[in-house]
Amino acid sequence: MSKRDYYEILGVSKDASKDEIKKAYRKLAKKYHPDVSQEDNAEDKFKEAQEAWDVLGDDQKRQQYDQFGHAGPNQGGFGGFGGAEDFGGFGDIFDMFFGGGGRRRDPNAPRRGADLQYTMTLNFEEAIFGKETDVQIPKEEECETCDGSGAKPGTKPETCSHCQGAGQLNQEQNTPFGRVVNRRVCHYCEGTGQIIKDKCNTCGGAGRVTKRKNIHISIPAGIDEGQRIRVSGQGEPGENGGPTGDLYVVVQIRPHEFYKREGDHIFCEMPLTFTQAALGDEIEVPTVHGNVKLKIPAGTQNGKTFRLKEKGAPNVRGYGHGDQHVKIRVVTPTNMTDRQKELLREFHDISGNQPTEEQHDNIFQRVKRAFKGE
Repeated sequence: MSKRDYYEILGVSKDASKDEIKKAYRKLAKKYHPDVSQEDNAEDKFKEAQEAWDVLGDDQKRQQYDQFGHAGPNQGGFGGFGGAEDFGGFGDIFDMFFGGGGRRRDPNAPRRGADLQYTMTLNFEEAIFGKETDVQIPKEEECETCDGSGAKPGTKPETCSHCQGAGQLNQEQNTPFGRVVNRRVCHYCEGTGQIIKDKCNTCGGAGRVTKRKNIHISIPAGIDEGQRIRVSGQGEPGENGGPTGDLYVVVQIRPHEFYKREGDHIFCEMPLTFTQAALGDEIEVPTVHGNVKLKIPAGTQNGKTFRLKEKGAPNVRGYGHGDQHVKIRVVTPTNMTDRQKELLREFHDISGNQPTEEQHDNIFQRVKRAFKGE
């Protein structure tokens, strides 16, 4: 598949200034950073934007890209397909037909350690305000007894005599296309290129042991369900001197009995008596930031929603606070005394059994529009 145009990725024109390119890249990097973004394919989009910036942010690379495109001045290419890399390498073609590759991977080359994932459950307030905490996770670490070599102290691994340390065995095969060299993983050393005769008693020759390790985690205020926190360098150790992987903490949030959250906004329901709704009142509403007084105007209807500005969750990227939305629920009285019933009947007789003229018009118009499909 051909690569997208770098200018198109960043959303800038080909004559854009370096500052414009830099600004566009930073905007995309914030939007798709895998630590905070919930967008589909956020990590791929982040890497794509980073690759575009690496080229267009460098004057020399940008000049070459403008002149030669993705191929570059020294790539050559095969029939416009960008060279053997577009085919996955000739080794992959030989693998397809003969079960062995022409491309050779150095078994002793440095390899990055695997990433780890840990799921952390927070209560509602912890997600709102953030917290500092320690988690204990099982992870592989270099064996201290053998310093990661896998060999018993006082000994060391020997070069495999079968593959001469290459980690692969060559086997020639006659095919209709001629003689083909088929390379397979050396089964004597399992591709490591080394043989451990005297294995370490602690790790059994693996060079690693599994331990439970305490790791400090900083939970940012305003984090939401499903978002991830990346803790750099706390994954599995690399091989052959390769870098350590990362730890990704995935956040889950316990539901709250009173509050509900959508993004940075918080929603709740407050009960009112018939009298409070009819005559108006001033009530106290709980928020995560403390109780707030809310004035209820006379004649407030059931389902009416009030907004408490900036009383919601803080934005995890630092862009202010959301709001708290308070929905009114008028509670119908039950288990009334005889006197209360008498007063309600008197109120009913005085007000009549019909809605006011204004209410009647509003209801009639809504019904009329519903029949018309508006």
